[in-house]
Amino acid sequence: MPIIMAVCVVIGILIGTFYANHFSGNRLSIINSSSNKLNNLLHIIDDQYVDTVNVNDLVEKAVPQILSELDPHSVYISAKDVQMANDDLKGSFSGVGIEFTIRQDTLRVQQVIGNGPAERAGVLAGDKIVKVDDEPFTGKTLTNEVAMHKLKGPKDTKVKLGVMRYGEKTIRNIVVTRGEIPTKSVTAAYMLNEKTGYIRIKNFGENTYPELLIALAKLSQDNFENLTIDLRGNTGGYLQSAVQIANEFLPKNRLIVYTQGRKSQRQEYRSDGRGSYQRIPLVVLIDEGSASASEILAGAIQDNDRGTIIGRRSFGKGLVQQPIEFNDHSMIRLTIARYYSPSGRCIQKPYTSGDNKNYEEDILTRYEHGEFFSQDSIKHEGKEYHTAIGRPVFGGGGITPDIFIAEDTTNVTSYYKQATMTGLIIQYAYEYTDANRQTLKGFDSVEEMNKYLQKQNMVDKFATYADKNGLKRRNLMIQKSYKLLERFVNSRIIYNIMSEEAWMKYLNADDPAIIETLKVFRENKAFPKAPEKKK
Repeated sequence: MPIIMAVCVVIGILIGTFYANHFSGNRLSIINSSSNKLNNLLHIIDDQYVDTVNVNDLVEKAVPQILSELDPHSVYISAKDVQMANDDLKGSFSGVGIEFTIRQDTLRVQQVIGNGPAERAGVLAGDKIVKVDDEPFTGKTLTNEVAMHKLKGPKDTKVKLGVMRYGEKTIRNIVVTRGEIPTKSVTAAYMLNEKTGYIRIKNFGENTYPELLIALAKLSQDNFENLTIDLRGNTGGYLQSAVQIANEFLPKNRLIVYTQGRKSQRQEYRSDGRGSYQRIPLVVLIDEGSASASEILAGAIQDNDRGTIIGRRSFGKGLVQQPIEFNDHSMIRLTIARYYSPSGRCIQKPYTSGDNKNYEEDILTRYEHGEFFSQDSIKHEGKEYHTAIGRPVFGGGGITPDIFIAEDTTNVTSYYKQATMTGLIIQYAYEYTDANRQTLKGFDSVEEMNKYLQKQNMVDKFATYADKNGLKRRNLMIQKSYKLLERFVNSRIIYNIMSEEAWMKYLNADDPAIIETLKVFRENKAFPKAPEKKK
């Protein structure tokens, strides 16, 4: 009997192996043999390599390389960077509550979050933090990452800041008790005119939908009749937030987006008909910086013919990542599916596995090909699809707007480019703000502050500052780019003193996309019309 049982077990193993190899593609064996090869390689290096090697460091460097062979958006995040990567989307983090900039190897407080830990402890905008917990906090090694690591920390823990205040010669010590700091994704909500509300969404985080509802309630008090949602520069975030927002504007049972992958079954997201703003005239603004969740929202509005999309072609990210955490709290974001707009188009632009250079330089390539200046220069890689009422739309590379807004480079000079790209304008704006903070704080509105700044000959003052800091004065170029330089300098000073909403108010006042938006509402063209049938 034991011999018969043993023979049966062996036969069973052989049959099982045969079927596994021939009907499952021997997939598991391939994976196991490959992982064994990697493990063996690391053991061999650790055991026999000529020099001492930190195997953990090798793994940390190898994992990103492996993922980069898949697609541009499958990434590895080390344990020390995970919290930072998630903070912007989570809606809050624990810290001191300041917005800072680093100038001349010193951390300078740009803004203090209202009613936050730093404000309650007495930190003021303009303060320089030169010590943290009695240790020097200046020098070449001071980076944004180092500063955030030092200032963030568990809630209710204390941190001692050594502060140099304008006009004082001694260090002032301030103890701040860390607390929850909200991170806003809806950064502006105000009226463009008597009838038109404006909302800017910076990214799509956990709290974006409730923040939007608060913004809509605020605009309702002003009796808004039209709505503009600004997604320019919004690189995306959580898919669910985009779905919730689209649901607010769509009639019942409209397809918002669906996802599908090799191992991921098709999953549809549809509107439930409970949205409070299903009939309000709507414009959505996008540009080449609008990606992922921004494209989901814009695509849902466009494909359902629910509003008008204005701007330039969006980024083109149509891949869905799933976060997977390791035991050491590092994680990967692995692409598991593609998302598709209601018309069936995938927004993902082309890429070559293992070669991310062309993908990363795509925006520059678009610029060089003239796409930022002419709608005719837009190249659609995908086939033609159609919206609910039959309008043609294209996939394979972002959302193409219904109304194109060219980038205006008429008065751009090499001087202006250098002034912006070197960061000199931002540096000057901060130093001017710091030296004139008391005067600037006296203005209650953007309009008042702008009138004051226009009388201060800011462009000439900047040119003098820039000349002393390595950018030679070019009077003819300065004159040609005068309005652009003034706009940039003044906007940064307004941002430093007031808020992001005030900053957007100032920039939107003469923004071509906003001007076109108001024209669309004025002419009652926010709701797209079906194309005329060919006879």
